[in-house]
Formats: sequence, structure tokens, C-alpha cells
Amino acid sequence: MRTPKINKKRVTTLVTLIVIVGYIILTIVPNMFAQKGLDPENAKRIKYIVAHRGGADIGLENTLSCIEKGIASGANMVEIDVHLTKDGYIIVCHDETVDRTTNGKGKIREKTLDEIRKLRIVDTKNNLTEEHIPTLEEVFEIVNGRAKLLIEIKPPSKKHQGIEQKLMEEIEKFDAYSWVVIQSFSDAVLENIHAINPLQRLEKLIICKFPGLPFIIDEKFSKFSFEKYSYISSFNIFYMSATSGFIKKVHNQGKEVKIWTLKGTEKVRNKPVDGIITDRPDLWKNFLK
Repeated sequence: MRTPKINKKRVTTLVTLIVIVGYIILTIVPNMFAQKGLDPENAKRIKYIVAHRGGADIGLENTLSCIEKGIASGANMVEIDVHLTKDGYIIVCHDETVDRTTNGKGKIREKTLDEIRKLRIVDTKNNLTEEHIPTLEEVFEIVNGRAKLLIEIKPPSKKHQGIEQKLMEEIEKFDAYSWVVIQSFSDAVLENIHAINPLQRLEKLIICKFPGLPFIIDEKFSKFSFEKYSYISSFNIFYMSATSGFIKKVHNQGKEVKIWTLKGTEKVRNKPVDGIITDRPDLWKNFLK
């Protein structure tokens, strides 16, 4: 009988996946059983309550009315997502298509602003509303420094080509440097923005930091060091993988930590974070002093 050949590449891939899954489990599982509520001492550190997508559970996500509700609820920072249209306008929408949130179909990058203007937002029951997908300019006009604005740019590709430059031009146009913050999972996006304006505040999105290893999961499996991210002001990490050890190391570097995405005030007792990114900013307003 012939001995079957061992595919070394497949074995290496399998072992790597097992190690990654193991580290994720070691990081996340303890947080699944964490005590509910926020320790009073940790609560004192919170500087930012961030209305995720404007406050996705108190309005129609990423709409002008939702952003208004987010600010009115007590959030001192509003998070939005941006994309480029076919004709080069920045619009505010989480998905790369309009399928889920509007009565239209198709990719944003394949539609002009005029085409997107004709669409209407649908609610969670798929009922048509009078809301439309806003432009970034419209969002700038209604926020106008009343709260900080946290703008997420998706990982780069042809569909987002040039979005960093256009975004920085919009920020300059509205003189919004003091109240606009940019975040991304993508190192390339953050590096591009930093090259355009080294003074722009930037924040790094992370899904998981592997305990004891210099690796993270962001848009992919990436190397991590504080030297690499010396220009980053805050590390914004998935709340279930935010370990106390990582938070302490970030603070020792003089940088901040925000965790995403929470609804109620659950399972964060032992996390002395600087910001809470939440779909329900109304439940967190009392934590801001």
C-alpha cells in the first residue's frame, strides 16, 4: 500500500488556523462571562460616548435625523461610514450597496449622486420613509462642532480610490479639524491620511489583539507594534476582545481605547476604557461628567 503524501502547505494552514482560533477563544470567552455593569472607578475615565452610525437603535442608521437623535441623546461623538459615488461625491452609508437600507439596488460606486438622491431609506420593517442617504457635506452642516464626528473609511480598493484626499478637502472646506476624527481597519487608509495631514487625529480599528503575540486581526492578519502606530491616537477594539492587559499597555503609551459596539451597559465592569461606541447612546449619557 502506498503511503499517502502529506500536503505540508495544508497542514501549516490548518495549524495556523487552530492557533488563531485558540487565541481568539482565550481572549473572548472570559469576556462572555464578565460581570455586568460598569465599575465606578472605570466609569470616571470615560470621555466619549459615541453614537454608532448616528445611534443605530434610536433612529434610521446614518441618516440626518438619526445623527440629530444621537446628539440629542447625550452622545458627544457621532460615528458614520463613508463611500464614494461614481461621480466622486462622499456619501454616508455603512454598506457598499444601497440594497439593505433603501428602496434601491446596486453598488454605491456604480451610482451617481443624482441616482442615489432619488432613493429613500426604508425602516426595519421595510417601510418607505422620507429619509435619503446624506452627503458628507450635509452631515458636516448639521453637526458643525456640536459633537465630534468619527468617520470610518473602509479598506482601500478601486471603489474608494482617492477618498482620503476628497475627505481631507471637505474637512478643510468646513474648517472641521478640531471636531473630525477618522478611523479605519486599514493601515493603508490611515497612512494615506497621515501623509496628507500629519495633524489629523486618527484612530485604529481592531477586531482582536492576540495576547502575548505581536499580531492583530483588523481587515486581515497583521503585525502590531506601538512604534508602527505611533501616529494613532486611539485603538478602537471589539469589546469582547478588549483585555485589561491590552488596555493597560495602550494607556502606558499615552493613547486611548474605545470599545465597540455596545447596546446596554453590560459586561464592561473591568474595562477602564476612554470611549464607548454604542447603538444606544441614550443609555450611556449619565457616564459623561
